[in-house]
Amino acid sequence: MNLTAVSGFYAKYKVWVGVVVALALIFLAPAVMSAYNIGLLSKYLCYTMVAVGIGLAWGQGGMLTLGQGMFFGLGAYVMAIHMKLADIAPGTVPDFMAQYGIDKVPGFWEVFRNPVVAVIGVMAVPGIVAVILGLLVFGRGVRGAYFAILSQALVAAFAVLLIGQSKTTGGTNGLSDFKGFFGYDLTDPANKEMIYYICAILVLAMVLITYWIRHSFMGELIIGVRDQENRMKFLGYNPASIKVFAFAMAAMFAGIGGAMFVPVVGIISPSDIGVTPSIVMLAGVVIGGRTTLLGPVIGTLLVRFAETQLSEAYPSAWTYLEGLMFILVIAFAPRGLGQLKDLWPWIADKIGLNRAATTAGAVSADAVSGTSAASTITTKAVNA
Repeated sequence: MNLTAVSGFYAKYKVWVGVVVALALIFLAPAVMSAYNIGLLSKYLCYTMVAVGIGLAWGQGGMLTLGQGMFFGLGAYVMAIHMKLADIAPGTVPDFMAQYGIDKVPGFWEVFRNPVVAVIGVMAVPGIVAVILGLLVFGRGVRGAYFAILSQALVAAFAVLLIGQSKTTGGTNGLSDFKGFFGYDLTDPANKEMIYYICAILVLAMVLITYWIRHSFMGELIIGVRDQENRMKFLGYNPASIKVFAFAMAAMFAGIGGAMFVPVVGIISPSDIGVTPSIVMLAGVVIGGRTTLLGPVIGTLLVRFAETQLSEAYPSAWTYLEGLMFILVIAFAPRGLGQLKDLWPWIADKIGLNRAATTAGAVSADAVSGTSAASTITTKAVNA
């Protein structure tokens, strides 16, 4: 099989090839990585879920979302509440509530005692909040920098709210000391590996959903609103509804990432969802390339891995080194590492793949031209 045939096969089945490669990497990782590194990778994958949503909302829809930590936190606290309730006996309250003299679990906690409701709530709560905010914001024509600032203000207010409601949210300490995850012991290494698989499969599913949206009519509408909002209004479409769809999808992805963060890390607190964490979530998308499908995934993994390695090697200077990495990428690859895909056409031209494709295209073009000419002649003959 020559290189041209391989290139043609890949172009035709690249999605399935990507899925197979991704699944192979997912199941190979536990065999070559330690349990500690698998735990770190699981944590990185939780942030990657947020990044996939940002890539859809910002890269595809042009909405700079600086407050995804709020939706990450909503999903995380829903899951944390359920896990807390599952760890205690019915009729009792968590230890931190007992310290405040509370003898009955709040009503909004009881809603998520049921595991099915909790799983639905992980997606529904961030999604509903995003729809309400989106209708209020986009319906009034707020966009650009104003939307970015507003989203950042919302996540800051949400963090303050969590700290202020310490009797029911744990305050600055958050919620922690979880023992089980839907009946599975979190101290069992096998269950930790299972959680890694869940995180990895969820990321893959989100990437495929994003791919489907990007290549659907809705994807074209999202791009149309991003580039020519007034023209889309003239054509009869409601830009606010289209923006709300992309914004809500990003919120649900973030909520799922937050929910999986809880069993992986074992704690959720306001410090995990504030302004700074939200900006770091966005940084991975910038590094990877917001307009590409896999750029947010790769960029987030690289940023989180670099953050861990640099903080261990240079405890007092790692933030400067990470900042330098951002500057270098933005200076020399302003569209992120995803623009490196442009190297493939150059490589293909050097090894002769483009010449073969050009020849085939020329033959097809000649055939089409011949057909068009024949149609023209036939039309003239009929008219005569």
